[in-house]
Amino acid sequence: MADIFSKKTRSKIMSCIRGKDTKPEILLRKALFKKGYRYSLNHRFKELNFKPDIVMVSRKVCIFIDGCFWHGCERCYRPPKSNKKYWIPKIKRNMQRDKEQNTYLKKKRWKVIRIWEHEINKNMEKALNKIIKK
Repeated sequence: MADIFSKKTRSKIMSCIRGKDTKPEILLRKALFKKGYRYSLNHRFKELNFKPDIVMVSRKVCIFIDGCFWHGCERCYRPPKSNKKYWIPKIKRNMQRDKEQNTYLKKKRWKVIRIWEHEINKNMEKALNKIIKK
């Protein structure tokens, strides 16, 4: 099925999608800060070249806020109807990369917390408790 938008319009739409400082990220960061937790946003793991969304270095905790579409949430993910040859492998690769990052961090004795965007939007307290318990 062909895209309903022109290449120029699709490009503009896609350029508006953020990779960092998304609404769920900002909401979670504000809630953590309000509860007295301090964190870093720019901690890079050079070996695999990635940056978690939130890092609590003193507690050795890495927090990832995963978008339901981009990371294939079992609860919310709906496969795209167009350009499947592009999107399906891309989302599968994102999921594979998530597993690689989890494995790497656990070997380095970091605690890994992955929070879905729907968890933040529906029940912030539950998402915070996931972090506080680690």
